[in-house]
Amino acid sequence: MNWDWEKLQQKHKDRSTGGGGVKPPQMDELVDKFKDFKFPGGWLLLVLAGIIIFFGTSMVYTVDVNEVGVVQRFGQYIRTETPGLNFKLPAGIEKVTKVKTKRVYKEEFGFSSGQSSSSRFAPNSENIDESLMLTGDLNVGVVPWIVQYRIKDPYEYLFKVRDVTKFLRDMSEASMRLVVGDRSINEVISNREEIAAEAQVWLQKELDEAETGIDIDAVELGNTNVPGPVQDSFNKVNQAVQEKEKLIYQAKEEYNRVIPKARGEAEQTIKSAEGYATERVNEAKGDASRFVSQYEEYIKAKDVTRRRLYLEMVKMVFPNLGELYIIDSDQKNLLPLLNIGEKWGLQK
Repeated sequence: MNWDWEKLQQKHKDRSTGGGGVKPPQMDELVDKFKDFKFPGGWLLLVLAGIIIFFGTSMVYTVDVNEVGVVQRFGQYIRTETPGLNFKLPAGIEKVTKVKTKRVYKEEFGFSSGQSSSSRFAPNSENIDESLMLTGDLNVGVVPWIVQYRIKDPYEYLFKVRDVTKFLRDMSEASMRLVVGDRSINEVISNREEIAAEAQVWLQKELDEAETGIDIDAVELGNTNVPGPVQDSFNKVNQAVQEKEKLIYQAKEEYNRVIPKARGEAEQTIKSAEGYATERVNEAKGDASRFVSQYEEYIKAKDVTRRRLYLEMVKMVFPNLGELYIIDSDQKNLLPLLNIGEKWGLQK
């Protein structure tokens, strides 16, 4: 097949320039045609169709998996819809408010998370007033903190409190001031977790009584400290307290070393005295019992008992006397054969 190259080029040129073919309609021509067009039934049908489309689309809505839909009819609460595709009456009759029940909300006190990461939880000049608190020992502390919460009851959250966020902030500040006011400045600085836990309990109690529909996930304290103008004085006081504690510790250490030893010695002396007293009492009781038994025998036979006691005493005493010399009481001179002086140590 032979191609007519010139006709092909001319046809392509006519298409690209609009020449030689049908000229495309211009915008003003389309507007004129639209004005001249007559709808069946007039403009009323067009408006009615628009209204039907508007109300039809307002009857269908979707709820995400992390939220619920609260439906109101003429402003009155009707129901709570679960996630998914749902239907309602047209706009103007029923209204849907979507509440994110699985999202964790956050309120900051005494600082702003927009600061750099190095100064996170550090108070700034804009909102430092809400973090200034009076402690139990009449010192002023800077206590920044965060409250994290969820919405557990959408109905209470939307309809029970006029401004639930403001109420949450006010109650959070009141609870924190209540807890901090019962502690010293040193406790506020060192026991942040304990203070945060107690403040969370108080805050949750107040929110439940007000029926806010809020559940507190966590209360977290930041870097608690004293205001800048008194920081140097506070550090000196802390240093003095530490030195005091050091001296007290050394004194207690010496006390624990000396006192137990003295108590042990005293206890030993007391036990020895008690043992000696027990021994003497038992010995006296034995002597008394022996004397009583001897006396009972003496009553039964006085002569025999007296002689037996005499002989027993002589038997016990005489062996310890050594050599004895019995001399007649009427004799005037000693026998010269008896060297009495040597025996008794009377020699010069």
